[in-house]
Amino acid sequence: MVTTRDVEYDAHGTLMVGRLALPDGEGLRPAVLIAHEGPGLDDYQKDRAGRFAELGYVAFALDYHGGGKVLAGRDEMMARLALLGGDPDRIRALGHAGLEVLLREPRADASKVAAVGYCFGGTVVLELARGGADIKAVVGFHPGLGTQRPEDARNITGKVLVCVGSEDPFIPIEQRLAFEGEMRSAGVDWRMNLYGGVEHSFTHPWAELAAIPGVKYDQLTDERSWRAMVDLFGEVFD
Repeated sequence: MVTTRDVEYDAHGTLMVGRLALPDGEGLRPAVLIAHEGPGLDDYQKDRAGRFAELGYVAFALDYHGGGKVLAGRDEMMARLALLGGDPDRIRALGHAGLEVLLREPRADASKVAAVGYCFGGTVVLELARGGADIKAVVGFHPGLGTQRPEDARNITGKVLVCVGSEDPFIPIEQRLAFEGEMRSAGVDWRMNLYGGVEHSFTHPWAELAAIPGVKYDQLTDERSWRAMVDLFGEVFD
């Protein structure tokens, strides 16, 4: 039986509220850090922690906005993401704060850690890896691939998987190619799954409620990309 609880913690002087989920049983288990989409840590994002726990992992859904809340609207979200996007050190610090919460859980195996991010959360976990965090696998679903410090990819120690829709207007071809060059130059073990005809936020069933062009849930791609992640976890955790 999965157990969950909300955890308050501090990051950059801001009160954060994330969701911790523990799998049934006892003893050490691989640990998964989860970074939410741009609007914030909504109930669906929190429930993802429980879904990872059902697979047998200790999971923590971090908060990178504050208060464990969803932002009021698109304008507030874009302003917040623009602020963070220009400050890689702050992004990495927010990721590390969540990672510390995850690793404080006694059942979390610090030698077997993965980080998974959605939308800007993908940026968060990729920057965490670029900062040299000891992470065995980094997975981004429709993630922001750009960075101000591509040279830091040499610090990535784990395997990288990014899952991208071919019609995602927020991840243009130029950004994909730049990311490919970044990974290649750094010698990272990486892969990019490109899903034809798929737009942004394809993993979130509520995506279209935002009424933003280019944002659309796709169940089949959600399932396919999840399986790709599970396969990668099998590589790094076994």
